[in-house]
Amino acid sequence: MISFLDLAKVNNRFRSEIDARFARILDKGWYLQGEENESFSKHFAEYCGTKYAVGVANGLDALNLIIRAHGFGTGDEIIVPSNTYIATILAISENGCTPVLVEPDIHTYNIDPDKIEAAITPKTKAIMVVHLYGQAVQMQKVWEIAGKHGLKVFEDCAQAHGALYQGIRVGNLSDAGAFSFYPGKNLGCMGDGGAVTTNDEKLYQKIKALANYGSDRKYHHIYKGTNSRLDELQAAVLDVKLPHLDADNARRREIATYYRKNITNPKIILPETYSEDAAVWHVFAVRTEERDRFQQYLTDNSVQTIIHYPTPPHKQDAYREWNNRSYPIAEEIHRTIISLPMSPVLTDDEVKQVTEIVNAYR
Repeated sequence: MISFLDLAKVNNRFRSEIDARFARILDKGWYLQGEENESFSKHFAEYCGTKYAVGVANGLDALNLIIRAHGFGTGDEIIVPSNTYIATILAISENGCTPVLVEPDIHTYNIDPDKIEAAITPKTKAIMVVHLYGQAVQMQKVWEIAGKHGLKVFEDCAQAHGALYQGIRVGNLSDAGAFSFYPGKNLGCMGDGGAVTTNDEKLYQKIKALANYGSDRKYHHIYKGTNSRLDELQAAVLDVKLPHLDADNARRREIATYYRKNITNPKIILPETYSEDAAVWHVFAVRTEERDRFQQYLTDNSVQTIIHYPTPPHKQDAYREWNNRSYPIAEEIHRTIISLPMSPVLTDDEVKQVTEIVNAYR
């Protein structure tokens, strides 16, 4: 079976370095808010091009903390794409805000900037873009709309570590960016982890405090905070892997280029990108009208696939109040999408095999 993503193989490349870091942590006996977190946060901010980064417990917390730190709540609206993983929308709901769903571009799967302005009301406070499947949103019009209406812009960067827009990395394209380091991400740890990036010192200090029980120093609490901290073990793993991220993303681009040039089956709709630098191919998501049959065919031919995602957020039980709404572009994507194997450790032979098997589908 050609794995969709072989995490053991991904991480074993760095085993000796990770073992050394773990030994250092064990010897010190310091597991939270220590040197590893400090080191990774500094390096990750430098990588993204931002002044600050705060390590937190996971990507959902990163999104939550950004909204919370801005003081948005009941009655406030935040624009978000209708085609996204549910975490983006959960973060808005958890803060008491109202998610306002805007349809994506059918070709890139990202929010369609041309549809944003029509969704703005006097209650709108922010636009939350999602760099879905590893492709940076085309931000120019988003910036223009936000400036015109006095809105904040936030980024969900959970799938796009290292992607560029106009030479600027995601996480540095807005007021604040939220990252997930879930193991399967382009930069993944060995459990849950996340981060917030920003150039705003006041926002940085507030999020840092909110994530640590609302504390700016030990036993002194200035906010009603929460507990969301990136532990030393996960920070160490990320710090080891970060210098290799660009090389891994380059390999993902090689694989995506091969797929896009050589998959010629007319039943398969390939993803599009407006710029090679903009896409880091967290997943290689294709579409087909025969998804279930196609997936079974690939399984029978020893190719593992995953569906990202089978059900759009507005059709989930968690949002029953939206179940009668219609977002036809998102629904079309969720109905037809399927992700082929994509990983920096896929071999050329495996990529070629996947391509040949896809082309042989009838």
